[in-house]
Amino acid sequence: MGPQPPRRGLTGWSPTLAASYGDWVESTAPESYAVGVVLAAGLGTRVGADGNKAYLLLAGRSMVAWSLGAVTQVPQIARTVLVHRRGERDLAHDTVTAELPDATVELVEGGDSRHASEFNVLRYLAGDIESGAVDVVLIHDAARPLAGRDMFVTALSVAREFGGAIPALTIPDVVQQGPGGIESASGSGRLVRVQTPQAFRAKPLLGAYRAAAAQGFEGTDTSSCIERYTDEQVRTFPGGETNLKVTYAHDVAVAGHLLSRR
Repeated sequence: MGPQPPRRGLTGWSPTLAASYGDWVESTAPESYAVGVVLAAGLGTRVGADGNKAYLLLAGRSMVAWSLGAVTQVPQIARTVLVHRRGERDLAHDTVTAELPDATVELVEGGDSRHASEFNVLRYLAGDIESGAVDVVLIHDAARPLAGRDMFVTALSVAREFGGAIPALTIPDVVQQGPGGIESASGSGRLVRVQTPQAFRAKPLLGAYRAAAAQGFEGTDTSSCIERYTDEQVRTFPGGETNLKVTYAHDVAVAGHLLSRR
């Protein structure tokens, strides 16, 4: 499926806007540009919410709106895509319209797993990836609403230079950092935990997911597909101690407190 016309605040859809999509891309995006993807299609049962945890309120704003807002404010990201859970398109639409009325967000339905959701959005972007218009895809969890702008910018820069970029927290005095504080994910250092946003060169990423689909392989994370099916280098860069993933009930309180201080 090819790209749909972006909708400011997901409102104002019309044939006229659809016809002007090509002009929009040409006038607002560089020759090659990055797409930011926010994943909000998971279940999140451990947090104890009745519905999708991505729509929990944190400091007066839904968690997904915090994460989307962070992505849309990164100048190096030309397009933003929200991957929503099956049956929640209206909820996603209404949330973006109400909380991010000045943002341009595209909607894609997710799959039954993280891997399937990522493949869905890559197929959605396939035409622009194959043409070279999209050169980097950044993937971020809606459940990480505290990621700062610098982390997004670093992920994009490292991905363009090396092929892939993932933020990670490491065991002190174990990881030997390379030039610029960046090290290979397959190096000798022991990673404590990996975070998002993660970014990858778009064409190898799409190719890896197509190869995975042909073989029935589902990776545990995005980089596992890249490392299995391509020669791209996936590099780590320092994650953030406050870039927590809202997984359990107590995380909601912690994230809400930190966001209320912004």
